[in-house]
Amino acid sequence: MNRTKPYKMNSAIKRFIMTILFLTAAALLVTACGGERGQETESADNGKLKVTTTIGMIADAAKEVGGDYVAVTGLMGSGIDPHLYKASHGDVAKLDDADIIFYNGLHLEGKMAEMFEKLEKTKPTIAVSRNISEEQLRANPAAGSGAHDPHIWFNVKLWMSATEVIRDTLAQKDPAHADYYAERAADYLGKLEQLDAYVHEQIGLIPEKNRILVTAHDAFGYFGDEYGLQVTGLQGMNTMSEYGSKDVSKLRDFLVENGIKAVFIESSVPRKSIDSVIEGAKKLGHEVAIGGELFSDAMGDEGTEEGTYIGMVKHNVDTIVQALK
Repeated sequence: MNRTKPYKMNSAIKRFIMTILFLTAAALLVTACGGERGQETESADNGKLKVTTTIGMIADAAKEVGGDYVAVTGLMGSGIDPHLYKASHGDVAKLDDADIIFYNGLHLEGKMAEMFEKLEKTKPTIAVSRNISEEQLRANPAAGSGAHDPHIWFNVKLWMSATEVIRDTLAQKDPAHADYYAERAADYLGKLEQLDAYVHEQIGLIPEKNRILVTAHDAFGYFGDEYGLQVTGLQGMNTMSEYGSKDVSKLRDFLVENGIKAVFIESSVPRKSIDSVIEGAKKLGHEVAIGGELFSDAMGDEGTEEGTYIGMVKHNVDTIVQALK
């Protein structure tokens, strides 16, 4: 009776199979470790409060106060006009994902108002202007009875109030780090006090008869009231408002009658409106120059000095003083 001999595996085949098994095990180990590292990273991210803001000025303040414990996402970058801004699908996702939402309020982000009303039912959705009293707000008659000028950041003292709202909201949501937020806010508020003093000092260098600020739209009212300038703009407080030939003629005549030599363009407003006024004045024999570009409803590019609130304000002040002094 013939018996089948046991099969002896070739040594080369053995080595091949062992190599495959080793590589498979190694791959599984790397995947597992990677998964663990991924979970740790995700956990670290989740350890921070996720804050989404509208305008860059609010994002900057949230970063200053929140420091290491807050991840801030700003929806509106440099050159973006918040009056006209409509949230994209990506923005909606960022808002949904946020732990806290900060916006300016006072109808600055007019096209997003309904969205904020819905979101505030599920998470802190906070207008940073909410603690500013009625007496401190400027009226906006063009927007209807009871409406106010939303450009509060141009009065540094009012922006200090907005910063305090951010501080208190972060502390309430994350009480474990309340002292940390309070310490950082105190440091930032001190810098804002210095900034306020700087603005008063620099504007004081302009002769009183020259303290007339003409811009593309009426965004600098709080600035003028606090620091002593007469402010006028071609458009109203909201860039959604239309301007026509009568508005251009009116501003042109104002420049000529007051002997104004410089007007200012804005980074978030097309300059063609101001150019038409300058051209109109020129036809009447009055030369008007562009005094410089100001940041009104948006800050400068991220990573630049003007991409911070303090840097933006200093840029505006230095540009105005240089042109009008």
